[in-house]
Amino acid sequence: MSTAARSALDLRWSLVVPVKVLARAKTRMSGAAGPLREPLALAVATDTVAAALRCDRVRTVIVVTDDPLPAADLAALGARVVPDVPDAGLNPALVHGAGRGRELAPGAGVGALSADLPALRPLELARVLDAAAEAPEAFVPDAAGTGTTLYTARPGVPFAPAFGADSRAAHRARGAREIVLPGTDTVRQDVDTLDDLRAALALGAGPRTSAVAARLPALA
Repeated sequence: MSTAARSALDLRWSLVVPVKVLARAKTRMSGAAGPLREPLALAVATDTVAAALRCDRVRTVIVVTDDPLPAADLAALGARVVPDVPDAGLNPALVHGAGRGRELAPGAGVGALSADLPALRPLELARVLDAAAEAPEAFVPDAAGTGTTLYTARPGVPFAPAFGADSRAAHRARGAREIVLPGTDTVRQDVDTLDDLRAALALGAGPRTSAVAARLPALA
């Protein structure tokens, strides 16, 4: 194995997870989830962060949120929580969180991870991060093929996420390496709709998401 390859495998990561204020989260699930929409949003974010924290390639998880409920729950898991100081949208919030990550671990890579991956498996995340370590910038497209679930930048590389509409195309246009590995579906399956939730449950969603999902009449 080359020195560069060993260096890539040794790289650890600070992952930034943006968590919306629950009152504004999972709005596309309003019809299916009803009064359980906010508990579902919190459960999904909690299962995502818990899985990321169990990944041995991850040094720290930084949650950016202005909602005290997920802030408390995710801090209790071991995440570092910072408020959305820029208050200027998703990408500025991620850059703010990444700056905190580089302060805490200057030698680590930084990444932005969707908070909507309730089936996330630590070993699959590790495989993706090892592949990402080989490129200055990299990203993972979502299961739908238009969005992004993970964006990464190696140490010393400017952190410039392009989340939003058609983020897959935006990240590719910026020269980030696209990573699609077999057997890493849980890193790609984000949850915005009821069908997405069904797909995540089929992959094996985390315990909190599964518990809330079991209470949804739409999934009875």
